[in-house]
Amino acid sequence: MDYAAEGLLDGLQGAARAGREQLLDRLLADGFSLELIRRAVLEDRLALLPVDRVLGGCYTAEEVHERSGLPAETMLLVRRLLGLPAPRPEDRVFSKEDVAAAQSAQRFLDAGFSQESIAEITRVLGEGMGRLAATIVAAFAETFLKPGDNEEAVAARFEAMAQELTPAFTPVLVAAFTAQLRENVGRGMLGLAELEAGDATGAQEVAVAFADLVGFTRLAGQVELRELGSVAGRLAELAASVVSPPVRLIKTIGDAAMFVSPEPEPLIAVALAFVDAVQEAGLPSLRAGIALGPAVVRAGDYFGNSVNLASRVTGVARPGSVLCTQEVRDRAADAFRWSAAGRHRVKGVSGAVSLHRAHPLLPAEAPGAAPQASGDSSANEPPRDGTRKRRAGRSQKREPS
Repeated sequence: MDYAAEGLLDGLQGAARAGREQLLDRLLADGFSLELIRRAVLEDRLALLPVDRVLGGCYTAEEVHERSGLPAETMLLVRRLLGLPAPRPEDRVFSKEDVAAAQSAQRFLDAGFSQESIAEITRVLGEGMGRLAATIVAAFAETFLKPGDNEEAVAARFEAMAQELTPAFTPVLVAAFTAQLRENVGRGMLGLAELEAGDATGAQEVAVAFADLVGFTRLAGQVELRELGSVAGRLAELAASVVSPPVRLIKTIGDAAMFVSPEPEPLIAVALAFVDAVQEAGLPSLRAGIALGPAVVRAGDYFGNSVNLASRVTGVARPGSVLCTQEVRDRAADAFRWSAAGRHRVKGVSGAVSLHRAHPLLPAEAPGAAPQASGDSSANEPPRDGTRKRRAGRSQKREPS
């Protein structure tokens, strides 16, 4: 085949051109169609076609049905719920792993799981696996892509690594899922009320915290995207590092993190530690807001007025501070120092909300500490975020956004 005449060598010279020709020879010999090759060239992903073959499917949806019993239309729906493109009936996009997954899905349905439950599980799985796959692909390229590579060398190396390492991910994924499942079962509640109602998904009281980086949007216009991604990644690492039971990290999204806890006190401690960790890491200032109230769990996330309120309180907080509602302050009054932050109107709440900033206890105030010397009082210590105590008789000012 005249590759140049086909437009497959445009813009290439020397070693890059020779590498492209070698790869084209190999792809055609391996059975890749000219149409698929042309599309890959236009999309700048020719070197990844051999990896497609390693990870690719060999069954149509109907053939999966024949091997698993799961209807073909259900298999197509599952693929859409996973966030993947819907194939045509004749497309061979399903692998032997998809057949095993279809067999498992059919077993869940036979055991009594509803179609709605299967759909929700699949949707959440797709969201999580999409992020994980993107992270793995980026790490794979960073690890095995070398300066000066031509397409043939990259294709051969990536194909070999995909064949060798893809099976190694299975035990990692299974172990992580089992550990998370065990942890969730350990936190589950199944009391008399749930047994009587036949429903364990009702609202429960939780303390909710949001934390975000101040000025992250402005920063996005000042630094390169790679650096911005590094900031978000570092924030996620720090959020995970400060968590300890019973506090849970629910999610991180860009410049923000969400935590929950059955009680406010450990959550406040985590929020304060998070603020300190972000400061020590040299990232933009962090602020946090905490609220207490009922919330329901759905698809691994929390929803309710307490969640909305915690988010609004975060938007009011000063950089470097942890701002809490009155209910949170009352439940953890003796565990921290507190400074009044005034009353604020927040969206979705009728009337003004009393807010308080939390500060760690001073060494002399900690449980079991020796009594302070006369004249030495923690009341004279400046608050955690550097603001000075207001003089007696002055009115409280509104917390700046």
